[in-house]
Amino acid sequence: MAKPNAATDKGFGKKTEATKRSKSKSQAQSSDGGTFGFTPKAEIWNGRLAMIGFLSIVFIELITHQGIFEFLGLK
Repeated sequence: MAKPNAATDKGFGKKTEATKRSKSKSQAQSSDGGTFGFTPKAEIWNGRLAMIGFLSIVFIELITHQGIFEFLGLK
């Protein structure tokens, strides 16, 4: 039995001359990791800060033997 062609074998995802011409330089530069929005750089920092926050909560609960809400006085 023959192996089916992959999606890339049919040209999907490849840049054609039409798509190369349709993108202007300003569009290409805006997605290269600007200052605001959902950029790869911003998402990496969001993930790092989320991991630090989660570990902080776990350590507080391990050290104080209280839940985070009880530790903060909200319970």
